[in-house]
Amino acid sequence: MSAAKPALPPSSFALCSLQGSLLTLAALTIVSFTFLSLKSLHSPPQYTTTNTPQTLSAPINQTVSKDEAEELSDIYHSPEVFRLNYAEMERKFKVYIYTDGDPNTFYQTPRKLTGKYASEGYFFQNIRESRFRTEDPDQADLFFIPISCHKMRGKPLVMDRLTIDVYMMSVIVMSSEVDISPGTSYENMTVIVQNYVDGLISKYPYWNRTLGADHFFVTCHDVGVRATEGVPLLVKNSIRAVCSPSYDVGFIPHKDVALPQVLQPFALPAGGNDLSRLPLTLSYYIDDRNSFYLQKCFRTTLGFWAGHRNSKIRVILARVWENDTELDIANNRISRATGHLVYQKKFYRTKFCICPGGSQVNSARIADSIHYGCIPVILSNYYDLPFNDILDWQKFSVILKEKDVYQLKEILKGIPDSEFVTLHHNLVKVQKHFQWNTPPIRYDAFHMAMYDLWLRRHVIKY
Repeated sequence: MSAAKPALPPSSFALCSLQGSLLTLAALTIVSFTFLSLKSLHSPPQYTTTNTPQTLSAPINQTVSKDEAEELSDIYHSPEVFRLNYAEMERKFKVYIYTDGDPNTFYQTPRKLTGKYASEGYFFQNIRESRFRTEDPDQADLFFIPISCHKMRGKPLVMDRLTIDVYMMSVIVMSSEVDISPGTSYENMTVIVQNYVDGLISKYPYWNRTLGADHFFVTCHDVGVRATEGVPLLVKNSIRAVCSPSYDVGFIPHKDVALPQVLQPFALPAGGNDLSRLPLTLSYYIDDRNSFYLQKCFRTTLGFWAGHRNSKIRVILARVWENDTELDIANNRISRATGHLVYQKKFYRTKFCICPGGSQVNSARIADSIHYGCIPVILSNYYDLPFNDILDWQKFSVILKEKDVYQLKEILKGIPDSEFVTLHHNLVKVQKHFQWNTPPIRYDAFHMAMYDLWLRRHVIKY
């Protein structure tokens, strides 16, 4: 009779059970990690909403057409970020417009939509036509200060009594007749701007929440710059959307917005998409009945510039190159007596259009060059180009320092034909960004300006 096996002590039995469980758990863990590792090799990483960067916070199911993807591929610093941010801007961005100020004086409405101040006028009109306006200041991302320096330099305003509205109180200039002439001094304009801003600060709580960092105003050319630079609280704290973004007039690139100066309506249709092996374009001619005729010609002129010699760089440009046979450099503006639209037609025949800084660094010549399909050559120091943080200007223009004026022809002739063709095709893609419309349309100059403002909306509210 065999002896029975001794029973295991309870402690030994528990130890074996624990070891078996641990071995089973380890085996399952290894299998799980192996499965997940193999799966990750065949599928892209998935991000949750909380981990997705804010700059890419557009709807996941948003689709983009093949044509739009092609257009976004070459001319932007970050095409996909721009596409997603732009879509989010269209859905969320809200701007409150202060209602103070008489539209018959210097506030609320534009003076006109033509001339060198057209960008200012179009913005004043477009913001009211757009989806971005809100009448609820608590919903606003930014606040628009609707004072127009252009209107201060406009035609005489003759009234029996001029009322300048300042935060529900009135500063009344009493007279049997008040004449605000086009010669209004910059000192008086500065006083008007200062009083208006002080009135908004006293009447509303919104400025004081951020010291004006979520406020912006729009002005174009040199008048608005000079009229507002005497109001340091406005210039240093709020966002300036200006057409003369030179660093020597206090432009702050990370805060302010550079607007294109556009002379609209354009005298002739847009140029571009006109290149074959040789730089070919279509020239437009108008007969006495305002009918258009088309005639093929070549871009045979290497470079072109004509204008006032109102800056040092323009004087040097004219002196060095005005007698050159390949560069068409005029010593002054082209007189209308020389023929109908001679100046505009030269853009069609030219490969590179020289854009030197004038009394201010900006010039409508840049937008003219883009519109007519002539590669702009930026010849200026310290110039923050319009929409520079969105568009890659190196892809559709030539950017030079003022010291390069002496080697201008050598530089332009050294650009290969293949590079010129690429620049030209990209130039056509950006034309829509330098066009104002009423009402505004997607991706036009107004929407690009709004996108620049959207990028600057993040401020601390106390």
